[in-house]
Amino acid sequence: MTFSLFGAVTGLIVTVLVTVGLPGLFALMIVESLGLPPIPSEVILPFAGFLVAEGTYSFTAAVAVSLAGGLCGAFAAYAIGRWWRQRITGLGLGHLRLEPRHLARVDAYFARYGEPTVGLARMVPVIRAYISYPAGTAKMHPVRFGLFTVLGSVPYAVGFIYAGMVLRSDWGQISAFFELLNLPLIALVVIVAVYLVLQITGVLAPGWPPRRRISASTSGPGAPPRKAPPS
Repeated sequence: MTFSLFGAVTGLIVTVLVTVGLPGLFALMIVESLGLPPIPSEVILPFAGFLVAEGTYSFTAAVAVSLAGGLCGAFAAYAIGRWWRQRITGLGLGHLRLEPRHLARVDAYFARYGEPTVGLARMVPVIRAYISYPAGTAKMHPVRFGLFTVLGSVPYAVGFIYAGMVLRSDWGQISAFFELLNLPLIALVVIVAVYLVLQITGVLAPGWPPRRRISASTSGPGAPPRKAPPS
């Protein structure tokens, strides 16, 4: 018997939506927008659409509640990123630490591309659940953050809920598609864990793409001087 990560999560989502209804949809979308733990809206919304097709509640109510829950969760994540900005500076393990220069880069990026980044990220699975944290850390204007969150979330929610309505009893085809991502997801988690361990132990230098850290013996004050490039 093999463990199915998506199967377990899907079972939980279906149980909540069937037994609790719209309040359950609202709560699930809050958790999904927080990303802790990761709960896929790609399963939440199509099954909500299936319940709309079954007459459990209206399409308008499903869209409105999913958007409201997603917005509440997004602002909660935004607040965490904003209020913990100074507290997270210097946090880390071993050689992996968040420094002020890293926050400066995030600030500069969101100052230039914050609105389109938030709007587009809301239409991308997985990423949509975590974009609020750096937006809050960068102190993106909350009104613009909320506006572009809604703008990006509307087509996403409408599309997946409508897909669930069309598929009706075959709504599980969507979750079956994501079931194929079960092993790649686990592999990704393992790769990220290995990358973080190598960062913490100092084998890799901070940043991307991965590169070996230059040891102090070859780059420190006592290292032999490097030859200047020919002019």
